[in-house]
Amino acid sequence: MSDTQAGQEAAAEAAPSQVPDEPSYDPAGPAPLGVGRAPTGDADVDAHLARLGDADHLATDGHIEVYEDVHQGLRSALTALDARPGPPAPTGAPTPSYDRS
Repeated sequence: MSDTQAGQEAAAEAAPSQVPDEPSYDPAGPAPLGVGRAPTGDADVDAHLARLGDADHLATDGHIEVYEDVHQGLRSALTALDARPGPPAPTGAPTPSYDRS
């Protein structure tokens, strides 16, 4: 190795790295999306939809828990519609709508 090469290597070792500082990752905090939720008139459904607002204050990785909870609640509300009694079913045999005689 020549004196020139040895001097360059020694200078490189003594000098601090010239690699620029990498910017640190500083994500923005949670922020509301500003999506409006209009009332539906059904208190149970409105309560589940209001829960979506909880996601506005969570980091993205926390959204899934809220979405799954709301989805399950809405599915339960729809299932409950099937369980509600409706108008009474017609009784007796159906009558023809025309006269065969």
